Amino acid sequence: MMVFNNLNYYEVLEVNADSTAEEIKSAYRRLARKYHPDINKEKDSIEKFKMITIAYETLSNPQEREKYNILKGIFKTSDTTENTSFKKTEEEYKTSSASDNKNTKKNYEPKKNQTKVQKRDFSIFKTIKYFFTKFKKNKRAKDNKKPQKGQNITTEVTITPEEVITGSKRIINILTTQTCPTCMGHRFINGGKCEECNGTGEISKRKRITVIIPKGIKDGAKLRLKGEGGIGKNGGSNGDLFINIKIETQTKIRTDKLDIYYDIPITPFEAALGEEIKVPTFDGIIKLKLPKNTRSGQKFRLAGQGIKKHGKIGDLIITVCIEISQDLSDDEIELYEKLKNLSKDDMRKNFINENQN
Repeated sequence: MMVFNNLNYYEVLEVNADSTAEEIKSAYRRLARKYHPDINKEKDSIEKFKMITIAYETLSNPQEREKYNILKGIFKTSDTTENTSFKKTEEEYKTSSASDNKNTKKNYEPKKNQTKVQKRDFSIFKTIKYFFTKFKKNKRAKDNKKPQKGQNITTEVTITPEEVITGSKRIINILTTQTCPTCMGHRFINGGKCEECNGTGEISKRKRITVIIPKGIKDGAKLRLKGEGGIGKNGGSNGDLFINIKIETQTKIRTDKLDIYYDIPITPFEAALGEEIKVPTFDGIIKLKLPKNTRSGQKFRLAGQGIKKHGKIGDLIITVCIEISQDLSDDEIELYEKLKNLSKDDMRKNFINENQN
């Protein structure tokens, strides 16, 4: 909180030390409307608005007002407590028995003096504690005036293997905080909490940012966007935005460094007869010649068809998997029946012999 030590807060609000809380509140509302920067365009209106806001925050709080009055010596400390204590002791003295009158009177004055000493000691302790608390508040207020860097923000983005290969752009939304433009961070306006920020002095705001994801990025990599984090205070620099990259795993495409791993389905006849098949890649269509009797799970390496980065090029490793269509025609089923009758090979004979051993 900003503090104006050389000012009389009562004079700032145009009230006096005997003014009630309602009178102080009314005075603040009147002056706040008069000097609010949105209304008053004079050069010193902002400074005056800050002064009356600080004065109101102090004098509207009973504890802070009492401390301020003691610090400034605006009024003398009341002796009501001491007089009440004295009167009570005197009544006890009068109601005592006559036989104890002398002893009571003898003990009376020391009790009174003792009360004064205790009160004085307590006042000294209270004053020391007050000034110590005030010192810490002033130190915090001074520290709060220093330029402060905005808060760093961390978020996560999940990308596909295709985006790893080609690179991509992503638009993300992040939530940042900034000083409330209505109360300018002072939390109060027109005698009450600022409705814009609900008395916090800050508001939340969403920001859209375009993120460039480079080719060949690894799972778990972290991107840093300087200055895209929380807004700095008192002229301090903005914080940074850190983006953790996560790559999807439930896909037929995988990457390892600069190499691309691609699972391709083929038909039984393509595997048996050998066939030239077309393979879609990110740079277009390439042709792959399958040999006869290609096995399911067999791998084929195509050099120079992987990720291109920093003058280096990886390979494309294709794994074929024999699959049967789920929508066979009657003619196709009939042909499979003929093929079954023609086949003399037992594919599981070695499997059975191995289990028997």
